[in-house]
Amino acid sequence: MGSDSEVEKSAQKEREKKKMQALAPIAKPLAGKKLCKRTLKLVRKAAEHKCLKRGVKEVVKSIRRGQKGFCVIAGNISPIDVVTHVPILCEEAEIPYVYVPSKEDLANAGATKRPTCCVLVTTKPNKGELSKEDQDKIKAIHDEVVGDVKELHANLF
Repeated sequence: MGSDSEVEKSAQKEREKKKMQALAPIAKPLAGKKLCKRTLKLVRKAAEHKCLKRGVKEVVKSIRRGQKGFCVIAGNISPIDVVTHVPILCEEAEIPYVYVPSKEDLANAGATKRPTCCVLVTTKPNKGELSKEDQDKIKAIHDEVVGDVKELHANLF
């Protein structure tokens, strides 16, 4: 008989498998496990410091207004038509973007209870000012993740 940890590991693998099956065919570039973890960490930090735009409507509005940042899109959106225009807007505005496998994980990282289609991580808060230390932390994680995403884009195209 297997131990609890083996049962948990197999259940975790099963959940991961289901996430990958639910992915939309346009979800490219898709973040790998490590990049996904770091991306969600960046989203979590940005949400803490109010440097995050949540949802398709807010993200599109920010991009059209010329706000810069980093876009994270969920890959398991249904119907996919909801987010198909976001990567095109990001490319036109020269904003790096990446897909993550799960909208639920993206919502948890973004500190919301509702599943979120996409978020835009900015380096400046929506209101007020950040301390220099906090801004440097977010900027460092942001630059690291964006560098990896640009590398992923270069390998893809």
